[in-house]
Amino acid sequence: MDFLILISPLILGYILDLTLGDPRWLPHPIRLFGNLITLGEKLFNKNKNSLLKGAILTLLLTSGTYLFFHFTDYLLKSTPYLKITFDTIFLFYALANKSLIEEGKAVFTALQKSIQEGRSRLSWIVGRDTSKLNKQEIIKAVFETLSENLSDGVIAPLFYYAVLGIPGAMLYKMVNTLDSMIGYKNKRYINFGKFAAKLDDVFNYIPARLTAILMLLVTFNLSKLTHVWQQGKNHSSPNAGYPEAALAIILNCRFGGPNYYHGTLVEKPFIGTNERIIKENEFKKVATINHSVTIIFVFFISIFIYFIL
Repeated sequence: MDFLILISPLILGYILDLTLGDPRWLPHPIRLFGNLITLGEKLFNKNKNSLLKGAILTLLLTSGTYLFFHFTDYLLKSTPYLKITFDTIFLFYALANKSLIEEGKAVFTALQKSIQEGRSRLSWIVGRDTSKLNKQEIIKAVFETLSENLSDGVIAPLFYYAVLGIPGAMLYKMVNTLDSMIGYKNKRYINFGKFAAKLDDVFNYIPARLTAILMLLVTFNLSKLTHVWQQGKNHSSPNAGYPEAALAIILNCRFGGPNYYHGTLVEKPFIGTNERIIKENEFKKVATINHSVTIIFVFFISIFIYFIL
């Protein structure tokens, strides 16, 4: 029964994400996380000691999230089917593979209409300034986002589910949401969001590298792992470079380079070596990689759960 209690949410949550994605009409806990972060930022991010206050807010929200789901799971332990239902729903909420691919596809659909519409749609999913990007830069931005968020939005929550159950998956989502909202290096957040950004780096250390390995595995490119490790280190982020490097090597292209973020030019290093023209129809290959990585990781976690119980 313990095996079913752990494996059922994994399989059902994956299937729900695969079929439903992230319907905008459906209430989502990440929106609640965002509202709590916004409220906390308004209350704490003022006057002095912003680094300490940001750390306190981060610890309060992350520990509160973990404890809420831990005790809820504990209370539901005596009613296995309710626990399975609860965990399934929230693992479904924690995954974002279908919505990530759909958002990427939406950028390409908009790009076919006009470069301006492509830039506008891209701004929904990236933090960089898209107003002056050309077609090739838009395509690269979509692919970079698909690779990086394959780690953040799929592999990382699955990894923490395997290690700590649904409390771990939702703890990770809170950490990641904090980073995405206050982990910026601008005047407002440079100190207040520093702890959250560093915590996100720690939480993503293993999943980012695991994602890169899985990407090479499903494309039969494991022999190029050394190249990924070399290229991945070039990224300004300690983690994002590894999935990007894996995709750059798989596609034999080059990502990265300088970009504007919130009005500031950021000199990001290049990832990959072949500066070639990337075609729009390569999106299908990238989407297939994301789906393949997700399903094989679900399979590996199932095997892991079977052997530890």
